[in-house]
Amino acid sequence: MGDLSTAATRDRIIDAAMELFSEHGYRGTSITRIEEAAGLSPGAGGIYHHFPSKEALLTAGVQRQLSRLAALRDIRRLFADLGDLHTELTLAARYVLAELDQEAQLLRLLASEARHGPRILTDAVVQVVDLTYREFAEWIIDRSGSVVSTQQADAIATIGLGALISARLLPNLLGTAHSKVDDHSIVETWVSALEHLLTTAKPNLSAGTDTHPCRGRLRSGDVLDGSRYEP
Repeated sequence: MGDLSTAATRDRIIDAAMELFSEHGYRGTSITRIEEAAGLSPGAGGIYHHFPSKEALLTAGVQRQLSRLAALRDIRRLFADLGDLHTELTLAARYVLAELDQEAQLLRLLASEARHGPRILTDAVVQVVDLTYREFAEWIIDRSGSVVSTQQADAIATIGLGALISARLLPNLLGTAHSKVDDHSIVETWVSALEHLLTTAKPNLSAGTDTHPCRGRLRSGDVLDGSRYEP
């Protein structure tokens, strides 16, 4: 029973700390304020029974978020090859928007503190942002049957994820009102745009490959069914 109670208290402290860190910044949040928000006696130092320092508390909070994201990435792989590009893109768009909403707290913290805060925040940027872009670009290459080059995939991933992040940037990071465009319209437009980019991508032509102009544009079916373009 004691272990359960300790775990519950620890989680409550992390919850309170991450909320305060996202609202006031890591440096702008005191241990006393965290204790008060977590239901501990302010200034009594009870937090140190669970975490040796404020940075250790931040590390625990960020790692908890990153572990949850890693698990969800595994879940996403289950529907990553449904055989229908439109469906896969729709699920991907809805996943990204949902994750941006779920991780708004962490994103606010990273936006304000990542450049000058503890190392764990720099590492979190890699996990949350860089890895997401890289995974999406790799999915694009795999889904096209390697027709799309690495550079093309990076560009499409940047445009695609950038658009979704922008749809959430103002409301989640800056606290402004939500966009007047509803999620259904955003997803439909995004899927249509990404389908166009993927189905009209020029093939990844290596040195010595036939570059006949009539073969410079990929047929829609070549990407949609995942087959490799063969000039």
